[in-house]
Amino acid sequence: MIAKRAQEIPPFIVMDVLERAQALERQGESIIHLEVGEPDFDTPACVKRAAEEALVTGKTHYTHSLGIPELREAIATHYQQRYGVEVSPENVVVTAGTSPAMLLIFASLLEPGDEIILPDPHYACYPNFIRFLGGQPIFVPVREENNFVYDVDEVKKAISPRTKGILINSPSNPTGMLTPPEVMKALTEFGLPIISDEIYHHLVYEGEERSILEFTNNAFVLNGFSKAYAMTGWRLGYLIAPPTFIRPIQKMQQNFFICAPSLAQYAGVTALKEAEPDVAKMRSIYNERRLYLYSALKEMGFSLKRPPEGAFYFFINVKHISQDSYSLAFDILEKAKVAVTPGIDFGKGGEGYLRLSYANSLENIKEGLRRLKEYLERDAD
Repeated sequence: MIAKRAQEIPPFIVMDVLERAQALERQGESIIHLEVGEPDFDTPACVKRAAEEALVTGKTHYTHSLGIPELREAIATHYQQRYGVEVSPENVVVTAGTSPAMLLIFASLLEPGDEIILPDPHYACYPNFIRFLGGQPIFVPVREENNFVYDVDEVKKAISPRTKGILINSPSNPTGMLTPPEVMKALTEFGLPIISDEIYHHLVYEGEERSILEFTNNAFVLNGFSKAYAMTGWRLGYLIAPPTFIRPIQKMQQNFFICAPSLAQYAGVTALKEAEPDVAKMRSIYNERRLYLYSALKEMGFSLKRPPEGAFYFFINVKHISQDSYSLAFDILEKAKVAVTPGIDFGKGGEGYLRLSYANSLENIKEGLRRLKEYLERDAD
């Protein structure tokens, strides 16, 4: 018999879209990919050189389970320089991407039946991790008219004796919006651990990203190299946790993952120390695409209160077209040959929306919108 947790875990719908798009490409179709949140840039040259050097010099073995000291120190220095917060390298755990970091954090917090408060809509995998570990996600709606930001009073009402943490993601996937500092501060005042997913830091175009560690030490930070440094395939992430959690997390890391990939860790040191000019260049290009998309989508009749402030996504309201975002997304893929992500992938609060990623060239984005416009006009006839 297949275990219940394996049978019941929902699919990551964006991957279903991607895999169908790839199947169509194998049949000779031209697909415009606006579904996946993966940078279309190559990893910076300095980072690749660091990995090559590590390979040549034989740094290909197991590392310390918490990560190589050089990388943990570089992460601590990065947080001090960028956010003005003191982070001990001893509180940093390097992981094979942020997904293992997420698993380790939730596993260290949750007993069966314990609760984590999440925004709705939210990154698709958060509740799946929580449920897999026997926990219960508690959803608090974040609404378009409020820039998809928590209402602190609604969060307060959602807190129960079983609440073990409040999750924030700023800039957000799927909305691209920042959580204002006053909201971050207010959330810390409930005395609960804050789990802060900071993976889209560095990719902010309006306002300023803030780390939860500026407001409290009762927090877990998730971050990594995939998005800002175009290193998705390197599988390199990290978490920052309170000191009392480090040894339990370390034991789980030793058992489940042993350590993060050695070559990626040495490359990560160089990314933090030398790749900021590359990140700035990528950020500038993303911003050009963001501004184009904002203008073009408004011209197509989509109601957008404001452009996203960070990440590389637009979360567009399509309720005037369909209340079934799943069917709509796959219909667009089959008929217009444009891959987009249905909002339902991000929770019930995402129904009636589509997520469009601008981690693709401006040329492809323009072609994708041309096809989408043609699809909508044809559908209206």
